[in-house]
Amino acid sequence: MSDVSVEKAARLPKVRGLKEDAFNLPNILTMFRIVMIPVVMLMLQEGTPAMNFWAGWVYTFATITDALDGYLARKRGLVSVLGKFLDPLADKLLVMATLVLMVGMGRVPAWVVVIILARELSISMLRMIASSEGVVIAAGEGGKAKTALQMVAVLFLMLHHRYLVDFWFVEWNVDFNLAGLWLLYLSVFFAITSAGEYVKLFVEAVDAKNQRLGSS
Repeated sequence: MSDVSVEKAARLPKVRGLKEDAFNLPNILTMFRIVMIPVVMLMLQEGTPAMNFWAGWVYTFATITDALDGYLARKRGLVSVLGKFLDPLADKLLVMATLVLMVGMGRVPAWVVVIILARELSISMLRMIASSEGVVIAAGEGGKAKTALQMVAVLFLMLHHRYLVDFWFVEWNVDFNLAGLWLLYLSVFFAITSAGEYVKLFVEAVDAKNQRLGSS
């Protein structure tokens, strides 16, 4: 093999198998987030202020790993097919599982969770169809706002009770369940509007693809 061939081979990205990907640090963090879901749910079921508080801490730690695993995957060149599947799955499972549980606890109206679930399933199916057509639909600003609002809303709904929040110069008696509900309602608005954006992008991308194929 020539020196040029050796140099080209060295520059090629290393091909990793699924088993190897499963044990890299970003994916381990993602799987840890999935394992934390039943822990959070068991703590929430107790329903006491103390357990709500600790469930909120575990949930917060799990959401921090969401940002951390993505950063590590990009930093260390460990972006993988398995990670692309597990990361959004872990996020959705964490939010949806806790929301469904809190419907049964009377903290969240069922219709809100039905809309959120329907939206997530619809967009996931849309992306699957788009992928089969060779079209990639990136997350828009509305979708990112929806996700951020939902995560904060779920945390507030977990805390549930009224707490005296001290901001050094002012004290505020916060009803966290009410605050969480308003944030969740706002996330529903972004969920619906961003779903419309995704459909529009999908139609435009498929039309552009068909035009390219027709003109070739």
